[in-house]
Amino acid sequence: MAGPDASAVADAPTLSEADAALVEDLLAGSHRALARVITKIENRTPGYRAIVSALHEHTGGADVVGITGSPGAGKSTLVDKLAAAYRERGDTVGVIAVDPSSPYTGGAVLGDRIRMGSNVGDMDVFFRSMSARGQLGGLSTATADAVKALDAFGKDLVVLETVGAGQNEVDVVRTADTVAVLVQPGSGDDVQTLKAGILEIGDVFVVNKADMDGAQRTVAELEEMVHRREGGTTGRDAGHHGATSTAPTGAGGSSSDHGDGDRAGGSGHSGSDPHADDSDGSWTPDVLETVANTGEGVAALIETFDAHAAYLRESGRIAATERRRYAEEIRTLVRADVGSLATAEIERHGGIDRLAERVRDRETDPYAVAEAIVGPIADCVDEAPDGDAGD
Repeated sequence: MAGPDASAVADAPTLSEADAALVEDLLAGSHRALARVITKIENRTPGYRAIVSALHEHTGGADVVGITGSPGAGKSTLVDKLAAAYRERGDTVGVIAVDPSSPYTGGAVLGDRIRMGSNVGDMDVFFRSMSARGQLGGLSTATADAVKALDAFGKDLVVLETVGAGQNEVDVVRTADTVAVLVQPGSGDDVQTLKAGILEIGDVFVVNKADMDGAQRTVAELEEMVHRREGGTTGRDAGHHGATSTAPTGAGGSSSDHGDGDRAGGSGHSGSDPHADDSDGSWTPDVLETVANTGEGVAALIETFDAHAAYLRESGRIAATERRRYAEEIRTLVRADVGSLATAEIERHGGIDRLAERVRDRETDPYAVAEAIVGPIADCVDEAPDGDAGD
C-alpha cells in the first residue's frame, strides 16, 4: 500500500466564537488578550490548540533569544537590563521566564520575578513566568506556544530565560534563534559541566558579574572551550578572523589581558558579520563580560545578538533553524498525542498496576503487554486510506 501523501496538510482546529474573538483582539494589540491567550496555553485549556494554530500564520517577525546558565549567574537581572536597553532603542519586548515547577500546584515557584522591576509599567515590555512542568531542559511545549503568541502579537524581540537548574538545557535551542549561556566568575565546576552539553548550543557565552574576582580566569576557560569546539580555528589568541584579529572584548573575540576599562564589553563590531569564520562561513561564539547590576556590557551583548540574527538571515541558515525547530515540535506533539492514546488503551486493559501485577505473576510479559496496547493503534494507522493523515 502506498504511503500517505506527504504534501497533504491537515485542516486547522476549529476556533470557538469566543476564542476567535480573543485571537482577533490579540492581533489588534490587546495586552489583556495576550495574557489570556498565554494563560490558556499554559493551562492547556480546551481549545488552546485552535488558538495557537490560528496565530501561526502571523508569526515569524520576532527575533527569539534564549538566556540560560547556572543558578546564581544573574540571568533575571541581565534579562531585565536587556529589556530596558531594547526599549530605549524603540523595540517592543516579550519575556518568558521559565521557572521550576511547584511540587504542589505545578505552577512557577518564582512567579513574582522580583528581580525584574526596571520595566514595571511599560506596556511594551510583557513579562510572564511559566512553569517548567518537569521538562528536562526547562522548556515545556507550552513555552514554545507562548513564544508564538508574543510573536503574533507583534513583539520585536522575545527573550526566554530558562530555569538553569544545572541540567542539560538543550531544549532552549529548539525555541530560540540565538542562545546566550551565562556563567559567573569562579565557576570552574560550572564551566566543566558545560562541556557535557550546553557548550554545543551557545551562540554567545557571557561571564556575568565580571567585576568579581576570577572573571578573567573564567573568560579564559570559556575561550579555550570555544577554541576547541571550533576545531582550533579560533580562540583567545586568534579571535574570529584568525591570528591577525585585533577585535576587543565584545566585538568578535575576547582578550584575556585587557584592562578594567574593557571589562564589560568593548568597541563596536566592524564589518557586516565579524562573527562568521572566514573559511567556511560558520558562526564563532563570542565570550563577553557583563555586570548586570549596573548594565555594563549590555550594549555589546545586544550588538552580538543583532549580529547573530543578521548572520542567520544573510547566510540563509535561519531556514534550517526553523525547519529543525518545527520538526522537533511536530515530533514532540505526535509523541504526546500517541502517548495519550496509549494511556487510554492501558486504562481500557485495567490500568498500569493491574498489567504490572499480571507480569509479576508471570501471566504475561512486558512485550506482550506493549503489543496489546500499541496493536490497536497501529492497526488504525495501517488501515487509514492513502493521504488520510493530511485530510
